[in-house]
Amino acid sequence: MNKKAVVILSGGLDSTTCMGIASQAGYEIYALTFNYGQRHDKEIEHARHVAEHYQAREHRIVNMDFLQQIGGSALTDDKLDIPTHGEEEGIPITYVPARNIIFLSLATSYAEVVGAERIYIGVSGVDYSGYPDCRPEFIEAMNEAMKLGTKTSQEKEPLVIEAPLAHLSKAATIKWGHDLDVPYHLTTSCYQGETEACGVCDSCRLRLKGFRELGLTDPISYR
Repeated sequence: MNKKAVVILSGGLDSTTCMGIASQAGYEIYALTFNYGQRHDKEIEHARHVAEHYQAREHRIVNMDFLQQIGGSALTDDKLDIPTHGEEEGIPITYVPARNIIFLSLATSYAEVVGAERIYIGVSGVDYSGYPDCRPEFIEAMNEAMKLGTKTSQEKEPLVIEAPLAHLSKAATIKWGHDLDVPYHLTTSCYQGETEACGVCDSCRLRLKGFRELGLTDPISYR
């Protein structure tokens, strides 16, 4: 029987790197993408291309527009400006309240249904925007909750969240992906969602910094 993994796939650099890691590890991939009312659907289209590239066994796109209705984030509320050039202090306005708690909960449900052993998520607590639900200790806490709260973990082997990038810089992430021939040309990271990336939002700046530190050229287009 093939071993299976659910990969939370946004269409961005980190989640696509996780697809490459899971694929290289021999998992049959079940990709899960969330349409949570983000300002643009460009990343969803990129997620489709990435899932096709890796020949995912399934690619589910889950509509979650209730996060847009709740609001509280510049990624879901177009009345809020997306910050540029790192002018914010503390947790930025692009933080979507409890997003990864919700994503991992739904991914856990999906994993139990398809019989997956692992859930991959591309969070990092190194070169990141300061979101509390991207830290390694958060992933550890979610893993403990899954051991207690899932049928799979009670009756079989524990269902495990894998966050392979948790302790890596953006450059180290890109280096790993580059070694695995991850198709970064199919990805998008920009919060603005335009045809060309803005290059100045937090996500773009971290991405460009990683490529620059490695002496590599980012294959996507920037304004």
